[in-house]
Amino acid sequence: MIPLFTIGFLEIQLNDIIDILLVTVLLYQLYKLLMGSVALKIFLGLLSVYLLYLVVRAAGMELLSIILGQFMGVGVLAAIILFQPEIRRFLLLIGKTTAFNNDRFFRSFPWRRDQTEKMSLTPFIEAAKTLAGKNTGALIVFSKSSELKYYAESGDLIDAVISKRLLMSIFNKTSPLHDGAVIIAGNRIKAARCILPVSENNEIPASMGLRHRAAIGLTEITDSIVLVVSEETGQIALVRNGEAYRNLSSADLRVKLNQFLFDTDQRSTSASASSEKSVSAA
Repeated sequence: MIPLFTIGFLEIQLNDIIDILLVTVLLYQLYKLLMGSVALKIFLGLLSVYLLYLVVRAAGMELLSIILGQFMGVGVLAAIILFQPEIRRFLLLIGKTTAFNNDRFFRSFPWRRDQTEKMSLTPFIEAAKTLAGKNTGALIVFSKSSELKYYAESGDLIDAVISKRLLMSIFNKTSPLHDGAVIIAGNRIKAARCILPVSENNEIPASMGLRHRAAIGLTEITDSIVLVVSEETGQIALVRNGEAYRNLSSADLRVKLNQFLFDTDQRSTSASASSEKSVSAA
């Protein structure tokens, strides 16, 4: 390949520039992934040890080079163990952006179309409106391409037909199933009292409680949609991709559920005026 330009004895080619840009993007994404967590300090510590190893090896300090060399020899395995949650989040982030994870791809199959387009949103909207009026908290997860089997197994499996009365019964404050999330798969209630991962993002407003943090945490690592009813304020919110759309009316909720679940192009001026969008995940 013909060099584009030279810097001293270095010949810079087009593939070198592309290589540098890709490494820059990778390091920036890695920094965003580790920012605000203890893992960033661990990463900087490992980087410091590696730089020290390069210095002592260049200086010819054989004994220290051997000791640090043995440490760096198991560095990859140690990094996998130490950064297991971050590596998992990174791979999930890549998986969410692939073409095969796109819900529109799977919707071309007949069985996938039956699972999504036949689900009625009315029970959820009516239940959310009633629960909000009574200041009763609720957390409802709509699974899309991810089955959420791990989170469903953390609660009690139900596999029941969706209805307003059943949702009201589950989230009743005296019900043993009210503490946790309900997972909706296809057109059935798959499980209740499920435990969701709580977001560690420090930019989440203090006005958001544990339910909102759990909803944001799940949508940061999956393509699920989460409906939240606040127990403190009675406000209805919808969370997708780590972003919370708060203070929704019943009409706004229906519009956004249709948009997020079925990719409809419906738009409502009242929805954009009354909803408050809180960006909470980078």
